[in-house]
Amino acid sequence: MAGVRGLDHINLRVPLELLEPVRAFYIDLIGLHDGPRPPVASGSHGYWLYAGDAAVLHLSTGNAGGSVSQGNGYFSHVAFACTNLAATRERLDAAGITARIQVLDEGHQVQIFVVDPAGITVELNFRR
Repeated sequence: MAGVRGLDHINLRVPLELLEPVRAFYIDLIGLHDGPRPPVASGSHGYWLYAGDAAVLHLSTGNAGGSVSQGNGYFSHVAFACTNLAATRERLDAAGITARIQVLDEGHQVQIFVVDPAGITVELNFRR
């Protein structure tokens, strides 16, 4: 029987006016990078953002002429496994991003919680 192997990607649909600020947030502050995005039948505009060679974040504006879905309000946050805690904190501080920091497991894990320009909570996990 086939089963789930893991999480492939997350798709964020944002209003057109937030597309570039959200893209910049995930590239400049979180550390993802642009990569190939195949043409999509819906005609939506957007980007695929990568961690290494994996397209982990699909960023789009929705269908051409369509509206952005508001969802049902149950989505809490997205979490990324990260490296280089010090450099990440420096980037966030330099950008004036408010962050909530939580230290777990007797200091073996540090979590940073920030909010992207679209209002999505992002958790950055650093394991030592």
